[in-house]
Amino acid sequence: MKVREVKELFHLVLAAGKDGLDREVTGGYCGDLLSDVMANSTNGSIWLTIQSHKNILAVAVLKELAAIVLVNGHQPEDDTRAKADEEGIPILLSPVPAYQLAGELYKAGINKNPE
Repeated sequence: MKVREVKELFHLVLAAGKDGLDREVTGGYCGDLLSDVMANSTNGSIWLTIQSHKNILAVAVLKELAAIVLVNGHQPEDDTRAKADEEGIPILLSPVPAYQLAGELYKAGINKNPE
């Protein structure tokens, strides 16, 4: 499933990184501790977090993540939006908690963990 399809299916709002909407989503990861995401997320994952600072883009680039979803109504900082646009990594927004959205993503078939 493409990031664009996830965005539409779950009524997520695009905050930045529109050039990456055609990235393939191969799995998912929930976490707010950057070192944990670096250690345990996988290439192509969609990352659910409350973190909104620019360092989330460094992790997403390093791990080749498909997209970042800010949950619970969190908004990215201005410099985070700019970096997402520069890197082409979509930042999507959701008003729901990570637990709920992760369950919905899993039921939709985004439940594979490559590797």
